[in-house]
Amino acid sequence: MANVGLMSEKNSTTRHSLFNGNNYGYWKARMTIFLQSMDYELWDVIETGPYIPMKKWEESLVEKLKSELDDTDKKRISINARAMNTLFCALSMEEFNRIQSCKTAKDIWNTLEVTHKGTNQVKESKISMLVHKYELFKMKHDESIKQMYTRFIDIINDLSSLGKEYTTSEMVRKILRSIPKQWEAKVTVIQEAKDLSKLPLNELIGSLMTHEITINQNL
Repeated sequence: MANVGLMSEKNSTTRHSLFNGNNYGYWKARMTIFLQSMDYELWDVIETGPYIPMKKWEESLVEKLKSELDDTDKKRISINARAMNTLFCALSMEEFNRIQSCKTAKDIWNTLEVTHKGTNQVKESKISMLVHKYELFKMKHDESIKQMYTRFIDIINDLSSLGKEYTTSEMVRKILRSIPKQWEAKVTVIQEAKDLSKLPLNELIGSLMTHEITINQNL
């Protein structure tokens, strides 16, 4: 079964996404927001690492012994455990096996990041490949505007997950350049009637889909 377990409950706002090794960028984005909305301290401990209770000893600071922890220390230490538990519950068995030796939520997050996004060299290679795909992007003769846009957004989202972003203006112009020659009159009308530097992407796609309906009705 393809992509089983991407989410524990599709479109749920109260359950975390379940990661089974596929679509890491998608899972990471959803999990980040889920953790922040659940309790921002959970996200903070993933970003900065766990709280380590310290005490002054002579002229330096040393870590407190377990017997020296007060209620505040225990509460702050437990945040890391809660974050780890949340991440554990969001991973399939295979992914859990990758990180089960990690001692902190930050270590878990970083291990997943390195495993699924790769080193900087691998990351740059992926970006280069996707940029090339973006530059060569064209609407196929047998696909609808919706299908074309879905393919386009998939490339944009993959690039975004790797840190490569395009402005709305750049994407609008790219789509207009990707439309087949038989759409040339419609493209010209849009270019003359709209300020492409301010044209929202969804407005462009809506206009193209409306034109597509008109074309199909006249066939």
